[in-house]
Amino acid sequence: MAVYIGMLRLGRLCAGSPGVLGARVGLSRVWQEAKLWGVRPLSSREVARTAPLPVGGLSFVQGHTEVRLINKTVGQCLDAAAQRVPDQEALVVLHENMRLTFAQLKQQVDKAASGLLSIGLCKGDRLGMWGPNSYAWVLMQLATAQAGIILVSVNPAYQAMELEYALKKVGCKALVFPKQFKTQQYYNILKQICPEVEKAQPGALKSQRLPDLSTVISLDAPLPGTLLLDEVVAAGDQEQHLARLRHTQQFLSCHDPINIQFTSGTTGSPKGATLSHYNIVNNSNMIGERLRLHQKAPDESRVVLPNPLYHCLGSVGGTMVSLMHGVTLVLSSPVFDGKKALEAISRERGSFLYGTPTMFVDILNQPDFSSYDISAMCGGVIAGSPAPPELIRAIINKLNMKDLVVAYGTTENSPVTFMNFTEDTVEQKAESVGRIMPHTEAQIVNMKTGSLAELNTPGELCIRGYCVMMGYWGEPRKTDEAIGQDKWYRTGV
Repeated sequence: MAVYIGMLRLGRLCAGSPGVLGARVGLSRVWQEAKLWGVRPLSSREVARTAPLPVGGLSFVQGHTEVRLINKTVGQCLDAAAQRVPDQEALVVLHENMRLTFAQLKQQVDKAASGLLSIGLCKGDRLGMWGPNSYAWVLMQLATAQAGIILVSVNPAYQAMELEYALKKVGCKALVFPKQFKTQQYYNILKQICPEVEKAQPGALKSQRLPDLSTVISLDAPLPGTLLLDEVVAAGDQEQHLARLRHTQQFLSCHDPINIQFTSGTTGSPKGATLSHYNIVNNSNMIGERLRLHQKAPDESRVVLPNPLYHCLGSVGGTMVSLMHGVTLVLSSPVFDGKKALEAISRERGSFLYGTPTMFVDILNQPDFSSYDISAMCGGVIAGSPAPPELIRAIINKLNMKDLVVAYGTTENSPVTFMNFTEDTVEQKAESVGRIMPHTEAQIVNMKTGSLAELNTPGELCIRGYCVMMGYWGEPRKTDEAIGQDKWYRTGV
């Protein structure tokens, strides 16, 4: 990726908008005159929707700070959503015929969190979630957060060697998975690296190759050496275990790690990017703000998610945005399926759609595209790889997604660092990766000299702010290579 292109586009995008930095020149004198004409000051939300400009011809830009950062855990945010909109539909999983309101979701999450503690897991332990999109995936994502357990997002396509690497890398104590999905035989793959599971007492596994792994949980079928997820959740409904959960939560901090996502960065073996509650709570809140979800009625805020939950766009942009803004999350299929995404939009009156460029191409090219009711659609997010301008225009025009935004970021940045405003023009969306997010700094550094690059010249993109990960799990040297003492994260591109 030619990073200077992104900054060139950013500069062009910002140039047509009144910059806050420029507006501050002579502010007091201008404001005195403006008051005579009845001009009111901008609210913090209005200021946040103006475009900060690079200063002095250098490739540095800083997002606004008017929107306050949130010092809450994911569990506290779920509690708040359940109190604020208890009867609002929170989660719809079409392939499992599952529907839950926020009140129901919180109840199930609390029982699951309590159940995980009841089988011997403790704050700081790592639990791997290995499987396609499902109700159980969302349940584990939120239940681990409630209990202070760190969720490890495991690629559902991993085979034996990749699985072994991931579990050993972060010392997973528990692993959750379905028996199989299509041709992926999860239990059989685990047996290749952990043959002891067949004869193990459930919850007391001792494995030579996976010494940290003691608990294996099956989602959907009784299997030798495993606990059933339904049984774990049922155990969590006992008052003694719920009391332990409440006690544990007293010692949780928003700065605790919550999620490990594997990323290779630009080179090398996969590394475990470790994110905190603070990272993802605030990033998801700002994504929702950019999408104006706080201004939408319930029937206008139904997010269809065909993206995998083991990626940041799914777990943060999907689950967490739903939580933070009280909107409905619709999982359209276990893995991406363009036809199923359209069916979800039509049946569930979907108003927002997430996807990568290749996903949107597949959806637009469905042979029966015109037969689906997309009248409720209004916006969405495209991210994951560069999108051709003609694709952006096609999505906006053919899917009625006038509020489509382009997002850019990395897993190490929780993930979104640049994102359009919904009100940006089609040209701005088609020819840029968006605008800097609040409480985020970005700069391009000349890779030869290490100095700040001039506008429209190439270099390495660096990011600083609340969004930067805690580090790579168990790899202090690689963490130090990526994040300097000045807290700048070097993206490597």
